[in-house]
Amino acid sequence: MKNTCLLSEDSKTYLCCFYQTLDGMVQGMTTAGLSRSISRNFVVQALPHHRAAIQMSNNVLRFTENPAVRRLAQHTIRQCSQNIDLMQDVLEPCAQLASPQTDLRLYQRRTDLICRDMYAKMGRAPESNALARLFLLQMLPHCLGGQRMAENALKYDICTELVPILRSLRAQQRQQAAQMRALLERMDCQRR
Repeated sequence: MKNTCLLSEDSKTYLCCFYQTLDGMVQGMTTAGLSRSISRNFVVQALPHHRAAIQMSNNVLRFTENPAVRRLAQHTIRQCSQNIDLMQDVLEPCAQLASPQTDLRLYQRRTDLICRDMYAKMGRAPESNALARLFLLQMLPHCLGGQRMAENALKYDICTELVPILRSLRAQQRQQAAQMRALLERMDCQRR
């Protein structure tokens, strides 16, 4: 009797690319050269986070025909590309604003906790051949992690150029998370 629980070749390829992206994001975020500026530190850790979202979205586009997931992935690519450009534009001026040591410690401690939780949840999504659903299960904690990172940075005195970017990121991530939850709920209802 054939084992129907085996991962397909597409699933294996998808998962290998996902784990490579996740490992690269973790590496980029944990080794980002931090400074005495919360504003700069947010940007240098958010850039690999956004790049990973683009890579994850490109990965799922290779393997799914689900129109809702394809639209979500394409929108993520456009939005993250724009956000990367905005953050790179403010990186230099934001690096000039040094943060008080206590603020820096508190900010970075909370950011580290948010990131560890995000990494763990992304890596724990149950592997399956349902790649559109798997993508959503992996992206949802990524999205929520980004939202929480932006909310954390907004608690502190950050450079004025970064504030509207963070508010926009927070709103974008909140909206995307709601879309992902709705898609997952629809998928789960169809499976029953």
